[in-house]
Amino acid sequence: MVDPNIISRFNEIYDSTYRVVLSFVTVRCSNTADIQDIVQDTYVELYRCLDKRGVDYIKNDKAFVLRIAKQKLSRYYSLMERLRIFIPMTVINQDGNEVELSDLELDAFLTEDFITNQIMLEEVRRLIQSKEQDVKKVFYLFYDVGHSIPEIAKALSMSESNVKHKLYRTLKELRTLLQ
Repeated sequence: MVDPNIISRFNEIYDSTYRVVLSFVTVRCSNTADIQDIVQDTYVELYRCLDKRGVDYIKNDKAFVLRIAKQKLSRYYSLMERLRIFIPMTVINQDGNEVELSDLELDAFLTEDFITNQIMLEEVRRLIQSKEQDVKKVFYLFYDVGHSIPEIAKALSMSESNVKHKLYRTLKELRTLLQ
């Protein structure tokens, strides 16, 4: 049986740390397609810890969850590097180009309201996936996490004007593409 105290404590920690953890992971991920998996693994580990050690074990919620996230990032990317030795991590797509397996997934940058047509969605996907990781991170933090431009600039160690430039330049390309 699940202890309601553990669920309550988990929800309290989750609510107070989610945005910080999501930002932390986003800034440190080398591929935006990995962000949600790592964040989810972080909170699964948090729940296991609460279940195993009790609700009073954690003294500083933010520091504890960030430490778990840091461990998950480290393990995830070290595992990926070890797997690359044994398993080919690329496939040939329809165009005959070699593509990283992790690049096949679309990051959820844009809402359904913005994309009303499946053809447009595919065009947006291609454009966003063709961008540098820092542009993908700006989009992710702005649209999925809901950070402001100053928050994104601070998190990514960029100037606000650089963040605006990356965001608005890509939005302009999207508008041109969708017209």
